[in-house]
Amino acid sequence: MKTQSRRVTLILRFAVMLVFACAISAPVGAQEKSAKDAAAPAPKRDISGVWLYQGSGGAESTAPEKDMPPMTPWAQARFDPERPGYGSRAVAGGNDPILQCDPAGFPRIMFFPTPFEFVQSPAKIIQFFEREHEWRPIWIDGRSLPKDPDPTWYGYAIGHWEGDYTLVVESAGFNDKTWLGATGYPHSEDMRVTERYQRVDRNTILYNIRVDDPKAYTKPIIGPERMMKLRPGVEIGELPCVWSEENSFTKRIREPAVGKPNR
Repeated sequence: MKTQSRRVTLILRFAVMLVFACAISAPVGAQEKSAKDAAAPAPKRDISGVWLYQGSGGAESTAPEKDMPPMTPWAQARFDPERPGYGSRAVAGGNDPILQCDPAGFPRIMFFPTPFEFVQSPAKIIQFFEREHEWRPIWIDGRSLPKDPDPTWYGYAIGHWEGDYTLVVESAGFNDKTWLGATGYPHSEDMRVTERYQRVDRNTILYNIRVDDPKAYTKPIIGPERMMKLRPGVEIGELPCVWSEENSFTKRIREPAVGKPNR
């Protein structure tokens, strides 16, 4: 009986150890797979997928205020009367165009905490934004920017590959109805935007942006290097601007918060 009891005890101990080992190895295996995926090389000349900007969690400007170059008299005259609804200059009853459901425009839409998707074809890359359910074609068929494009909210964009992992996009043809961020910085119809999407591994894009607008600024606007992460399995949702919802949010939350210190 003692021998049989001892044998049962040993079997039970072995079973407990086996369960414990499996419990430990499962998360370790998952971590190793995740690390391996993150370190996997980027596919060549391919940025397709759903991406999310890794920012502050709130809407940001093209460049921080401290890095904005001096404005020209033309831009200063546009900037001074603006009454932002968000940010350091926020006031109740602000006139930010997005508060009345005007398009955010480009490049401002890039810096919201909502995902976007790249869909590639041989001739163009389509950039779908969840916010506003908006889309932007980027032509990669070798064409040049039009010399006199009709001004639009999102401009006209062409792109080319620099090596196998960096997409360079040039844009022009913007109207001057949008801001470069929540604090009211303007731009003119002469604005030109250059972007660099560098896919450094399977899950990561490093993003750089430069804005040239000599009518509005004495120097180019250089945005900080930003990071975007791939979101496998995420689907772009429907997020249009609905005026009744935007107005309700303004009255209930945004305007009561204006002027209150950050906590």
